[in-house]
Amino acid sequence: MVRGAELAIKEFNDAGGLNGRKAELLIRDDKLNPQEAATRTLELIDKDKAHFIVGSVSAAVQLSVNNVTKQRQILYNSISQSDTINEAKDWSRYTFHECLNPHMTAGAVARYALPKMGKRVVFLTADYAYGHEMVRGFQTAGKSLGMEVLADIRHPLGTTDFSSYFPRILALKPDILIVCNFGRDQQIAFKQANDFGLKKQFKIIAPLLMHNGRMVDGHKAYEGIVGGTGYYWGMEANLASSKRFNDSFKAMHNGLYPTDYAGLGYAGVRNVLAAAKTAGGTDTEKVISALQTLKGDFYKGNVAYRACDNQAVQSVLIVESKERATATNDQDIFKILAVENFDESKLRNCSELGHKA
Repeated sequence: MVRGAELAIKEFNDAGGLNGRKAELLIRDDKLNPQEAATRTLELIDKDKAHFIVGSVSAAVQLSVNNVTKQRQILYNSISQSDTINEAKDWSRYTFHECLNPHMTAGAVARYALPKMGKRVVFLTADYAYGHEMVRGFQTAGKSLGMEVLADIRHPLGTTDFSSYFPRILALKPDILIVCNFGRDQQIAFKQANDFGLKKQFKIIAPLLMHNGRMVDGHKAYEGIVGGTGYYWGMEANLASSKRFNDSFKAMHNGLYPTDYAGLGYAGVRNVLAAAKTAGGTDTEKVISALQTLKGDFYKGNVAYRACDNQAVQSVLIVESKERATATNDQDIFKILAVENFDESKLRNCSELGHKA
């Protein structure tokens, strides 16, 4: 995330900045703690005089940051997977959401997987907002596809042993096990599912497959698992903007390819700075108006912001984790199976979110 943001700052400054005025990136660690995030956000605004806030990977943390930026009337561009931040009770004019949300991600994966892999599903779900939202997104898309939910088995956040859940899952004989968790929980669940031979019995998918988790645990645990993501560097084969972004990122970061969250860090900062340039300054209201009308292909295909909630409308990638034998290098981890080019019709509608028409 930070590396992507650094590239956005460099490109902006190399192009002359804002009438010669250079951008500065201030980095603070929220420690995945909402109170810590609120404190750091207040410091950035009141002490450091930050004009814009971008970031957060935790749904709870982003809401804490959003509360502060609403009160201080500062533009905030969130890059966390969350449905809640788009809802009227938490949203404000100052709130933008650069990231995909669970409704978008899970819906795209459902539309790809259910017709190809079968309709009988079991959810293995982290018992907090992120997991619940992913299940809801999958169920919403699955209604029209004939999905049959055999069980939604929930586990506590931070589970280290999933073996007690496997006998029940096996007894239900699903076509698909849908793993709706995140980070270390997902990595452990995949590894133990592989060790227990679950992949021999049914397909395993995840609404969101994280690049970093896959890099840490390698080919074996993830082999054959299908899921969604917002960006993968392999898009460069068919998309010039992706190739440009990848090349610039690799040149700046010793040959590393950008991850999905590097893409979000880049876009989250890049688009706010582009809006400031269009606005001709850092006046919050003018930058908001400019960002709301920003659209184009910046690194992953066309992106635009929906009027009612400032959600970035964008593509979702369906990927499959590669076998070691088919990987061209140690960063070649996914095969792109499909790209769902999003439009507003696939989002929750504005009235459902509580926004006025």
